[in-house]
Amino acid sequence: MHDLSDGVARFQREVFPAKAELFARLAGAHRPAALFIGCSDARVVPELITQSEPGELFVVRTAGNLVPVHAPEPDGVTASIEYAVSVLGVTAIVVCGHSGCGAMTALAEGADLGSTGSVARWLRHADASVARTAETGPGRLPALIRENVRVQLAHLATHPAVARALAAGTLALHGWVYDIPSGGVTDVGRPAEGTLLPVRPF
Repeated sequence: MHDLSDGVARFQREVFPAKAELFARLAGAHRPAALFIGCSDARVVPELITQSEPGELFVVRTAGNLVPVHAPEPDGVTASIEYAVSVLGVTAIVVCGHSGCGAMTALAEGADLGSTGSVARWLRHADASVARTAETGPGRLPALIRENVRVQLAHLATHPAVARALAAGTLALHGWVYDIPSGGVTDVGRPAEGTLLPVRPF
């Protein structure tokens, strides 16, 4: 395993000095341009994929890059979305799925999640993704990954802060799928059928 303490020491010795001015500015300001909602998978690193500097992305990572539909009860994902849009004023939200996603693989294969109750309950946020994916065989997993991104875009629009910003034209939603072996990023940004979300380039 990579020694995390050695990594911190190397950061302090080699990386931080080269970006000292940037960190000095960031110490008093937090104005990211985009909210990036990605999977918790350790192979998917938003700042690396987008080549973003510290302070440029507000990042939320969840298993399966899932976004709960807005509900009255508070939760960490909802609070982060509201904060990013209403307080930080991000102008873009990216939902990014990825190839080989373990959460989507479990759903595509109908895995028995009986021993992981919390995981099973969390993955219910992808029920509509599964229902909308008609493909079978080897194409089912890639299709589910793409459809899940579109469904999560639709879920985002149920959050009042997001809905207000979309109506005002101050926010754009983007749906991506990152391919781990090639490094490619595909725009799959059209929301699930039946929703009306503006999706425009950065």
